[in-house]
Amino acid sequence: MEVAANCSLRVKRPLLDPRFEGYKLSLEPLPCYQLELDAAVAEVKLRDDQYTLEHMHAFGMYNYLHCDSWYQDSVYYIDTLGRIMNLTVMLDTALGKPREVFRLPTDLTACDNRLCASIHFSSSTWVTLSDGTGRLYVIGTGERGNSASEKWEIMFNEELGDPFIIIHSISLLNAEEHSIATLLLRIEKEELDMKGSGFYVSLEWVTISKKNQDNKKYEIIKRDILRGKSVPHYAAIEPDGNGLMIVSYKSLTFVQAGQDLEENMDEDISEKIKEPLYYWQQTEDDLTVTIRLPEDSTKEDIQIQFLPDHINIVLKDHQFLEGKLYSSIDHESSTWIIKESNSLEISLIKKNEGLTWPELVIGDKQGELIRDSAQCAAIAERLMHLTSEELVNLGSNQYLFSVIVDPKEMPCFCLRHDVDALLWQPHSSKQDDMWEHIATFNALGYVQASKRDKKFFACAPNYSYAALCECLRRVFIYRQPAPMSTVLYNRKEGRQVGQVAKQQVASLETNDPILGFQATNERLFVLTTKNLFLIKVNTEN
Repeated sequence: MEVAANCSLRVKRPLLDPRFEGYKLSLEPLPCYQLELDAAVAEVKLRDDQYTLEHMHAFGMYNYLHCDSWYQDSVYYIDTLGRIMNLTVMLDTALGKPREVFRLPTDLTACDNRLCASIHFSSSTWVTLSDGTGRLYVIGTGERGNSASEKWEIMFNEELGDPFIIIHSISLLNAEEHSIATLLLRIEKEELDMKGSGFYVSLEWVTISKKNQDNKKYEIIKRDILRGKSVPHYAAIEPDGNGLMIVSYKSLTFVQAGQDLEENMDEDISEKIKEPLYYWQQTEDDLTVTIRLPEDSTKEDIQIQFLPDHINIVLKDHQFLEGKLYSSIDHESSTWIIKESNSLEISLIKKNEGLTWPELVIGDKQGELIRDSAQCAAIAERLMHLTSEELVNLGSNQYLFSVIVDPKEMPCFCLRHDVDALLWQPHSSKQDDMWEHIATFNALGYVQASKRDKKFFACAPNYSYAALCECLRRVFIYRQPAPMSTVLYNRKEGRQVGQVAKQQVASLETNDPILGFQATNERLFVLTTKNLFLIKVNTEN
C-alpha cells in the first residue's frame, strides 16, 4: 500500500481577527412566524436495541428538516401520512401552508424495524429518497422552483437490504449517460464480533445509471461498501463521482469494492448460477487453488505443468485449465496434493511477494476468489485510493457542523480551531489546496462549548451568521461583526470601537422537542413535531 500523503489544513491569516472582543447580547426582537402542520412529522424514536452512541449520532439526532440548497428558502419534511411537504418562502407576510409534492407509495408504519425517512437533493431536478424500510427511490422532479414544470416522478426504486438513511447524493451527466451516485448509512449487528457493542457502521456508495441512447430504465451499475466503528461526522461524494471525502473519528475501510455490475449484465443467467470450476485464495506469499475431483480419481489422472508465468492442468486426459498467470511464480517450489475429501489442492509461490492478484489466469472467469476477513482488511487498505490518498489528522480540532455553500461543490465543514470556528470548503480537483479556509466565526468554538443542551448547529451559506438550537425552545444567533451606527468607546484600551458582533436569542412558543433546524441567508427554519417556525434573521438580500 502506498503511504497516504499527510496533509494539513492551511489557515488563511487574513480571515482571523485577533482583536475580536466578543459578542454583545442584543435584545432587539427577531420577527418569528409559526405555521401549524396538517399532520405530525414522521419521527422514528430509537428502539431498545438501538442503544449505542452511534445510533444516537445517526438516528437520535437526525435532522428531520431538509433544505433544498438549489432553491433559496425552500425546506422539506416528511409527515406521518408519508407525504413530502414543501414550504418555499418568498415573502414572510404572505406565508402559505406547506404543500404536498409527493406521497410515498408504501405505508411507513407497516415496517417494524424502520428508520426515519430521508431525502437528499442531488441537483435542481433530481432527488434521492429513502422511506426508511430499505427501499431507495430516485425521483425526477422537473425544475422545483417552477410549479408549472415541477412534477415528482419515480424513475428508479429498489429494495437494497436493511434500512438506511441517505447522507449525500449527486447527479452526474455526460454525453452518453445520466447517473445518480448516493451514500447510504446503516448501523448493523455483527453477531460474531464480541468486542465492544458488536455494532458496526456501514457506508454504501451506490451508483444508478441509464444510457441516453437506449430506452432502458435506470439500474444499479456499482456498489461499494465501507465499514467502520464510528458514524462519520461528514461524508460526501466528490463532484466528478470518482471519490469520497470522509471526516470520521475512526477510519472506515472498504470491504467490498464494487466492480462495475454492467460488465456482467449481458451474461447468460445460467452461467451466473453455475458452480465455479475452481476456488482460489491468496496470502502475501502464495496462492492456493482448490479443485473438486471426479470420484475415484488417482494421482495418475492428474497432470500439472508449472512454468514461471503459465499453468496447465489436465484431469483424466481432459484440459481443465490452461493459460498465462496474472504474475510470475516460483515454478520449482510450487506443488500439488490430493486431499482426503476428493479435492486437488495446488500451492503456487508468488515471485512478487505482497502483490495482490485480481485474477488467477488472465481472462479466465471460471474460478471464484475466496477472501477471509484478514484479507478483506488488507485489500480494503489497498483500495483506499478509490476515495482519496490524502489524510488529514484533525487532532483536537472538534467537528461542529456542515453546510452547503455552493450546491455544485461538496458541502463545507466547520471545525473548532482554538476559540474560533473555521469553515472549510473541500475541492477534490485541487490536489495542492484540497481544503480551503473560506470563513471564520470568531470565538464560536469557545461560545458553543458552554451550550450543554445544543442539538443542531448551522450557518448562513453567505457566512453572515451562525446559529445553534437546543433540544427545546431556545435558538442562539451569532452575527459577524458589523459597523456601528453609534460610536462606542473602549475605556480599558482608550480607543473607539468601529464594529460589534451581536448575539441574539429567540425563544419559541412551544414545549415540543425540536426535530429539525436549517439556516438560509435570510431565515432560520425550526421544525417541531406539530409546527414549523420561521425566524427572520437578515432583512437585506
